[in-house]
Amino acid sequence: MILTSVLILSANALALPSYPEGAGIPRNLTKEEARYVQQNPITAPRGVTSPPAGPVHCVAEYEPMAGILLAWEGYASIVAEMAARITTIGEAEAIVVIDQPGEESQALSQIASYGGDTSKVKFIYRTIDTVWIRDYGPRYIYEGACRAIVDHTYNRPRPNDNALNSFVAEEFGHALYEVPLVHGGGNFHLNAVDFGWATELIEDENNGMSQAEIRGYWQEYQNLDMTITDAFPTSVDSTQHIDMWMCWASDTTCVVSDWPNNSGSTQDQICDAMAASLQLQGYTVVRIPARSVSWTHYTYANSVICNDLVLVPSYTNSSVMQHNAQAIAAWELACPDKTVVSVPCQSIVTSAGVMHCISMHVPSHSGGVHPTVHLQTPNGGVVYQPNQSVPITWISDDDISVTTVNIEFSPDGGSSWQNIVYATADDGLYVWQVPDVNTSVGVIRVVAFDADGNSGFDAGDGYFSINGTAIAGDANGDGLVNVADILAVVDAWGACGFSCSEDLNSDGSVNVVDLLAVIGAW
Repeated sequence: MILTSVLILSANALALPSYPEGAGIPRNLTKEEARYVQQNPITAPRGVTSPPAGPVHCVAEYEPMAGILLAWEGYASIVAEMAARITTIGEAEAIVVIDQPGEESQALSQIASYGGDTSKVKFIYRTIDTVWIRDYGPRYIYEGACRAIVDHTYNRPRPNDNALNSFVAEEFGHALYEVPLVHGGGNFHLNAVDFGWATELIEDENNGMSQAEIRGYWQEYQNLDMTITDAFPTSVDSTQHIDMWMCWASDTTCVVSDWPNNSGSTQDQICDAMAASLQLQGYTVVRIPARSVSWTHYTYANSVICNDLVLVPSYTNSSVMQHNAQAIAAWELACPDKTVVSVPCQSIVTSAGVMHCISMHVPSHSGGVHPTVHLQTPNGGVVYQPNQSVPITWISDDDISVTTVNIEFSPDGGSSWQNIVYATADDGLYVWQVPDVNTSVGVIRVVAFDADGNSGFDAGDGYFSINGTAIAGDANGDGLVNVADILAVVDAWGACGFSCSEDLNSDGSVNVVDLLAVIGAW
């Protein structure tokens, strides 16, 4: 009887919706997707990855950018014009995801036709379902000085889109963390001082999870104090995403929609409340017109900032086009030091999104041409025993890619370094056999190298101890008694401070007695 029920369910189950190439799938759920999700609710995996070790900074869109991710999956003229402006005025790369033969030459040709710098156009070859990369693409953080990706489970049954971020992480050599939330990335905005905003849609998408739990995950994975606010009615905006009506322009300035032709409407009240709340907190709020016409949300807040460039949508709808110039003026007020460029978006806005929805920001590498490393463990405050197996973990980053790393140990708080392993793979893990030394100021560092010979490193933020066999006269704990120990004693001369490894007779002072102890054990 149980088997029969399973067979009946299987026979009636809906297949995943298909996404024909260039079909222009809307940002909102299609009818087929809605029926599929009813039978197959989208849930996020739990405990796939731990949160970043930190420190973490979630990158705001107005911070320095290396590039903008775009998907060549419909609305080609808009994507091409965006890429052209990004590679010239924005002085960044346009990183275009393509999945069909011939799309590379097609994209380059169209981008060039808008005056783009095609030398700054890079391609990622990966099957995707839709153009809406804001919603499924990689959200970037800095962990230490390294870029890393925080991934969420896409709130649409679009498996190829949902799988993009793990591919991008591997392609770019960036660490990947999976936050256990179902989410659409457009329902998210933040500034660079660790505050973020989303609508209550996030609660509907994560049924059974409290608001405190949701905010807790954003705090753990992205170091953000999130505010969850009211969502627009679906009759006004079927996505209910906050990026349709709000955008941060700087640490202190936010652009928020205004509804001059829908005064007093629910959406107008939500925007007015947000503007008043931000102003009360000391922020500058620039209001920008918005319209709801024939079930279409015409937004000018859904714009893209890329370094010194702001891309703002314009429309040809006769009821809306009067606001195009007002929108440009508002953005020029919000970003007086940037170049504001209008891009025609009438063809896409009826699909429930505009330019912000089809772009994702990739921040600049913080080290310039030099690799960066973030040592996660060991990071101090632990006591190890000789011959103990200790995992050394790290992440790295570079403007091109890290090729190899050296791992080094210092028994004397960083005064000298001993090689643990040389030119090993940059795979983020090495198991270290703790040496038989006695030290309270042990520290590890990882040095990364790229193909051009540039290097960068990170060492632990604190000291660890090793309870090894103490060697008489070994003031610096390196297992040898030599001139380095005499220098260590001389350098630490006087009353003991934080570490007294140079106080060889443990009398609370480093003096001539300790110097004689070194000489006697030479």
